[in-house]
Amino acid sequence: MDRFVWTNGLLEMNETLVIQQRGVRLYDGEDKAKLDVGVVLLSTHRLLWRDQKNNECCICIPLSQVIFFEEQAAGIGKSAKIVVHLHPVLENKEPGPYQQSKYSYIKLSFKEHGQIEFYRRLTEEMTQKRWENTPVSQPIPTGVGPKAGRTRAVGIVGIERKLEEKRKETDKNISESLSRLVGRPVIMHNTAMINVISLDSANHYLSLQAKEMVEVSKSIANKIKDKQGDITEDETIRFKSYLLSMGIANPVTRETHGSGTQYHIQLAKQLGDILQAPLEERGGMMALTEVYCLVNRARGMELLSPEDLVNACKMFESLKLPLRLRVFDSGVMVVQLQSHSEEEMIASALDNVSDKGSLTAEEFAKLLGLSVLLAKERLLLAEKMGHLCRDDSVEGLRFYPNLF
Repeated sequence: MDRFVWTNGLLEMNETLVIQQRGVRLYDGEDKAKLDVGVVLLSTHRLLWRDQKNNECCICIPLSQVIFFEEQAAGIGKSAKIVVHLHPVLENKEPGPYQQSKYSYIKLSFKEHGQIEFYRRLTEEMTQKRWENTPVSQPIPTGVGPKAGRTRAVGIVGIERKLEEKRKETDKNISESLSRLVGRPVIMHNTAMINVISLDSANHYLSLQAKEMVEVSKSIANKIKDKQGDITEDETIRFKSYLLSMGIANPVTRETHGSGTQYHIQLAKQLGDILQAPLEERGGMMALTEVYCLVNRARGMELLSPEDLVNACKMFESLKLPLRLRVFDSGVMVVQLQSHSEEEMIASALDNVSDKGSLTAEEFAKLLGLSVLLAKERLLLAEKMGHLCRDDSVEGLRFYPNLF
């Protein structure tokens, strides 16, 4: 354990997360480490461990320190383990949780299984030795204790943060380049003001900056290629919409609103605000899986768990919000507008089936522009109310008007 050093858990530019597994306890040789159960992460360069309860407690060891490793089978009352044998401590080692140890190996005890896949991926990395071919772009950040940094940049959040930084840099480059063309600064996020710009001159100037800026300018030109002459104020608004992505400025998080009921109440209110327009565009109903993807796309780096989303949606009615969580007989969960009429939904299904003679869920989905899942639920609901009947054959499920 004295080979481990404190780290903030941030992945470097040339470092890639390979696999992670929850419920892993560390052993210093044959002794349990003084650390609690946590998450073990394998990257192309390091083996990291992060406390599940305290995200700021994170340690790591370079893969170059590993001599060999072996599996230790589970026994009665004992979890399966991976034993990692290590080189001696480096002289210039950064501070870590242990100053010295009588063991030259550690054990990873997998309380929630996953050791087989982790062992396989570790074998691949130790065979390929990618840390030798792609060294990190800068020294791996370390600290002097568990509060040396945060670990939220590991995994998906780390990727999101890097993409956000790249987007901001692109926005800055566009602003600086366009400001030279118009003679004054262009603020990308606070105004929609871009003066009269010749697209040809813009392409000419931006091509002198960098290859990436040329690609950006061509993309902008293609977006408004049908427009003639100068860019008006109304066109500027559309122009800006191509440059900026949708997002929630201040997403509700556990850090800002605590945990438990209060967090879910605030989250439900925010969902009520951001889902109103998308639901109206989609006919008043969306599958919960669609809502999950839409909300997390808007939240950016503050990803929402499925459990928190469901708990927040269950509070729509008690908070008197204009949305409702509905569970169909099949178990499919959807979010719908309070004003969404079940009678209209059934009538729409009956009208379309009557017009076409018969419809499958796929055909009905194409007609209304819905997902196949929601289209099938509408047809099943109309069948339940006695307006439709089905023919379930080898060709699939097809619905007909009920003439009886």
